[in-house]
Amino acid sequence: MKASVIIPAYNAESTINKCLDALREQDISTPYEIIVVDDGSGDRTAALATGPEIILLQHSERRGASAARNSGIQAAQGDILCFTDADCEPKSNWLGELLIPFRSEEISGCKGIYATRQKEIVARFVQIEYEDKYDLLEKQSQIDFIDTYSAAYRREVLQLNHGFDEQFSYLEDQELSFRLASRGYQMVFHPQAIVYHQHADSLAAYARKKFFIGYWKAQVVHRFPDRLIQDSHTPQVMKVQMLLVALALAAAAGLLITPWSALLLAVVLLLFLLSAAPFIWKAWAKDKAVALASPFLLLVRAGALGFGYAWGLVSPAPILEADA
Repeated sequence: MKASVIIPAYNAESTINKCLDALREQDISTPYEIIVVDDGSGDRTAALATGPEIILLQHSERRGASAARNSGIQAAQGDILCFTDADCEPKSNWLGELLIPFRSEEISGCKGIYATRQKEIVARFVQIEYEDKYDLLEKQSQIDFIDTYSAAYRREVLQLNHGFDEQFSYLEDQELSFRLASRGYQMVFHPQAIVYHQHADSLAAYARKKFFIGYWKAQVVHRFPDRLIQDSHTPQVMKVQMLLVALALAAAAGLLITPWSALLLAVVLLLFLLSAAPFIWKAWAKDKAVALASPFLLLVRAGALGFGYAWGLVSPAPILEADA
């Protein structure tokens, strides 16, 4: 069973070396190839993605991560196609772990996890946020979402299902895995497949990312409306918190009309704090500073996701239906 590792890269000169060095040093006897797809970078990404063990593909202009991964899929020779990102640094056993679930012929896809070495409090919060979702995934024998920072699929599954939808410039991995899940393919969570990552480390970067996630989530849900109710990776409390933030904003606006809105605002914020309590308790055991900052950061998360989702409904992207 040969593996191909596909890395889309755009202006990644500051991170690509660590990614490729980590991939060269994988502790695995299975043969594998490394494919870097330079998606029209304007920096030294292509010049750095060199070496006898690297297959470099180049787009003449930027086409997006979906198109870059699809180019990698077309060129790959492996039976199992593995994905990570140019700002990730896989652990030495990452590839070997990622391939383990494919010993079962029934498994079509596999998802690993993020870790980080960052010190910034926002980045540490993001890591615990991911770990909260991982706790949810570990309870499930099958999943419906695979992030492409640590992912693997059987090549024939991607080819039969036309790979990534290039209409999605964000959450393309979510669209793909929802599509495969809806067609009956079995996918699993394997937390031993770990990559180190540089999370958003400032409040502005974090809020911006969540806004775009919210926007593109609206596009994904338009195609897969059943996933609005529940999917394998989204804690239900996130939806509650988005609604509470919307109510809090309405109550705050109501202060211009009646002072009684202050009572409603206080009640809504108390409910939000209660909804955040399980996350805060979990964070307290890992990182007390993050736990103390969590109420505010969870408010930012809910607000940014909510505004993004609302914008995605008001001004949706022009997306055609998926290929059959």
